[in-house]
Amino acid sequence: MRINAPLRAALWLCFVVFGIAGCGTGSGPEENSPPVSFREVPAQRLNYRFEADVPPPEIKVTPAMIQKRNEAVQKHFDENRPQEILDRTIESPDKKRIAAVYRELSDEVAQFRLDIYTPEGQPVRKVTHEEMAVHFPDTIVWSPDSQNLAFVAMVRAAEGMVPAVPDPLKGKGPEEVAEESPDAEVNANTNAEPAQSETAPGEPPKDVITFRTEQIYLCNADGADLKPLTKNEGLMYFYFVWAPDSSALVSLATSITEWRVKQARMQGSGEVFVPEGRPRLVEKSGRERLLDDYATTVRPVWSPDSAKVAVAFDRQIRIYDAIGERPTQAAIPLQNELLIASKAWEEKKTAQEGPGALATPESNSEGAPAPPAANSNSNAQTPTSALPDPSTLVSFNPIVALEWPEDPMIYFQTAFVKNYLDSAENVSSFARWHRLILSPQQAVMETQGN
Repeated sequence: MRINAPLRAALWLCFVVFGIAGCGTGSGPEENSPPVSFREVPAQRLNYRFEADVPPPEIKVTPAMIQKRNEAVQKHFDENRPQEILDRTIESPDKKRIAAVYRELSDEVAQFRLDIYTPEGQPVRKVTHEEMAVHFPDTIVWSPDSQNLAFVAMVRAAEGMVPAVPDPLKGKGPEEVAEESPDAEVNANTNAEPAQSETAPGEPPKDVITFRTEQIYLCNADGADLKPLTKNEGLMYFYFVWAPDSSALVSLATSITEWRVKQARMQGSGEVFVPEGRPRLVEKSGRERLLDDYATTVRPVWSPDSAKVAVAFDRQIRIYDAIGERPTQAAIPLQNELLIASKAWEEKKTAQEGPGALATPESNSEGAPAPPAANSNSNAQTPTSALPDPSTLVSFNPIVALEWPEDPMIYFQTAFVKNYLDSAENVSSFARWHRLILSPQQAVMETQGN
């Protein structure tokens, strides 16, 4: 019996196995199989089913997404702290504490300080000492249980204080180690011998170590017990997110060399700088695990049960175990699935709206934007003659966002995005949501049933 080319391609996709295996309805559990907790299933023992062009997920609104400035704290600053500028207030999930992010008039614009207040506007404690500068204020976040506040800080850059990290593009310094091995740990903190002076009630501790690159810090709800959660001089931690059970954080970090080189390159092309980093799992104890050697600009997400982390690289999703003595990881290459889905989507859209529906401000002579270059970590299979030509599809784009609203369901968005220093030239088109339906492999269910 002869099998035509499209059918061969479909059968081939069904039997491709790479890290995670699954196809169609056959990947799900049997009807009479016992229920299996997703928390107990290793990442590499999950099947998946791909569903293209689905409605966007319902995003759960968190307090951090609708933060309003606390009026009582603002009033306290207005009346008692005229030489300080309140940038924002961040309310804890239990609404019992307020983190006040501010700077003094003489501080650098991008360097902040941090205090804890009550919702009634009464100061509780200063968190950061004079030599510590809070960076990336958008990332400051309370743990879901309201017990801890996490933020990024480093030594305050000021004349007469500690030397700044040397510029790797002009001279040599600790970054050379990071350049050769981006995740190398160079423990050469700037306050190796801190002053051991006593701390007055309500005042920040003066013996907390600070570093010359951005590290993650942690304090309790009252601003006490401040400590650096990461201690990797030379690495910059610029994004992190709490596990739903408040047990750990997943972060993105990069070497200062890579940060500066990419920043200069994007500024040279007139684009807005979007940092990329390698995902790292950071426990509250300070134990840290590098999840992957490849960098991404897509923010990682936790599974609702706090057992796994998902990260996107170009057109691939990787899932990592966050618990267990022997954590596993698995890769889901989506190149071919997205190729087929994009062709079907474009054919439908063209039939409904005409060829002009696929034009963009950055389209080429054929009406399609130049496809984004695939990351070197892409594990997609080489397209066969039965698969569409990527260069002819304007909607075949990389993954730009992840959401994990339910244990068995990961949503991801693909889109063509270009943001320029001149915002009038920004391009954001062909944004489409897809999802993966996860299920335990049959072998896992049989083991659980015995």
